[in-house]
Amino acid sequence: MSTASRPGRPLDPRDPVHPGPAPAAAGPAERPPGLRERAALALTAARVRTAGLTDPVSEQDLVAQHSPLMSPLVWDLAHIGNMEELWLLRNVAGRASLHPEIDPLYDAFEHPRAERPKLPLLGPDEARRYAAEVRGRVFDLLERTPLEGTALLDSGYVFGMIAQHEQQHDETMLITHQLRPGAPVLAAPEPDAPYDPPAAPEVLVPAGPFTMGTSAEPWALDNERPAHIRETGAYWIDTAPVTNAAYEEFIADGGYREPRWWAAPGWEQIRTHGIGAPLFWRREGGQWLRRRFGVTEPVPGEEPVLHVSWYEADAYARWAGRRLPTEEEWEKAARHDPATGRSTRYPWGDGDPTADRANLGQRHLRPARAGSYPAGASALGVRQLIGDVWEWTSSDFLPYPGFRPFPYREYSEVFFGPEHKVLRGGSFAVDQVACRGTFRNWDLPVRRQIFSGFRTARDGGA
Repeated sequence: MSTASRPGRPLDPRDPVHPGPAPAAAGPAERPPGLRERAALALTAARVRTAGLTDPVSEQDLVAQHSPLMSPLVWDLAHIGNMEELWLLRNVAGRASLHPEIDPLYDAFEHPRAERPKLPLLGPDEARRYAAEVRGRVFDLLERTPLEGTALLDSGYVFGMIAQHEQQHDETMLITHQLRPGAPVLAAPEPDAPYDPPAAPEVLVPAGPFTMGTSAEPWALDNERPAHIRETGAYWIDTAPVTNAAYEEFIADGGYREPRWWAAPGWEQIRTHGIGAPLFWRREGGQWLRRRFGVTEPVPGEEPVLHVSWYEADAYARWAGRRLPTEEEWEKAARHDPATGRSTRYPWGDGDPTADRANLGQRHLRPARAGSYPAGASALGVRQLIGDVWEWTSSDFLPYPGFRPFPYREYSEVFFGPEHKVLRGGSFAVDQVACRGTFRNWDLPVRRQIFSGFRTARDGGA
C-alpha cells in the first residue's frame, strides 16, 4: 500500500467547494455523536502503537536499514509527524512550518527507501520530540475546529486520514520488525479465536448485481469511492484462506519446479532468486520451520499461509485447478447480503470489528487458524475476510468509475495501472481504523515481506 504523503497544491480549509469525494456537509442534528472523541481516540491509539514499535528498539536498530525494501524505523517515526504537520497544522490551521528544512527528508516521493539511511535524518530522540510537539498542537486544533464546511473537514475526514496513515506506517514498521535480525523485542498473546470448523470448504456466490465501493463511509479513502453497481456471474470461493498445510502440498508436488503453473515474470523471479517456499520458511530435519519476529518455530499447518507473492498465490491456484478471485468477487463475498440486496460495511454487518469477529490491530503477532471467527462470517458464510492476512486478488489496481483524487493525487492515482495488484481484507497487523469491507490495498506482484496470503475461487454454480 502506498504510504506516500506529499500533498498536491495546498488546500484552503475555508474553501467550501474544494472538489473531492468526501461526504457533503450535514446539518448539526445529523452529526454522528462523539465525532471529535472518535478522532482523538483514533489518533491516540495510533501513537500508542507507534511507541510500542519503537520504544523497545535500541537506537542502533532504529537508525539501521534492515532491508533495502524498508526505511529505517526512525524515518517512519519522523515521517508520521511530518505528515500530520503538513495536513493538520499547515493545511487546516494555516500555520507556518515548524521545521521547513526537514520537509524534503520525509517526502516519500523525493527519496526512495533505499536512499533514506544516507539522509541527515532526525535522531530517535529528536524524531520523538518532533512528533510529540506536532501532536500536542493537533489536539488543540481538534478541540476548536468545526468538523464541517469543507470536504477536508467534513465528518473529521482529515483527522481520520492522518490516523489511518499512522496505522499504515505502524504496519510497515511491523514488517521491518519481521525483517530485522536478532532477538525478538515484541510480544503478544497467542490467538484464542473462537473456532468452529466450516461445514464446507467453499461457498457459492450467486450471479447478479451488487453495490461495490462506498459514497457514505466518512473516512473512506479516494480509491474506495464512489459506490457503483457491479455484476458478477456465479462463482465458488474458499470459505477460509489457503492454509500452510495446503500450501506444503503444492511445494511437495513440485510446484516451485513446474513452469506450467507460473506466470512468466513469476517463473523468472523464483528461478533468479532460488525461491522454493514462502518467505521466512526453511526446511530442516524433515519439517518446515519459519522465522516469526525473531523466533524460529515449526510452520503451523492450520494457519493461513503468509508472506507469499502474487505470483506464488497465482501459481498455487493454477496447480489446484482454481484461480484467484477478482476484486469484485472478493468484495461481493464480503459485503453482499442476498436477503436484503444491500452491501454491508463489514462481512458480519455494519457494526465495528470486535475481538470475536476479526484478528486485527496487532493484538496477536500471527494469524488465527483458518476457519476461526464464525461470528465474523459474511452473510454468504465466508470467513476471515477481515483480518489475519491480506488476500491477493487477480485484479490490477484501477480507479472506480467516477473516481476523483482527494485530497492529493499521490495517494492513489499515481499507482493505478497493471503494475500493482489489489489485496483485500487486512491482516493481523492492520488496525480497524484502516480496515473495512471497501478498503483497497495494492502492491507489486513480487512483494513477499508483506503480511499477504490468499484464497481461491472457481467459476460456475455447479
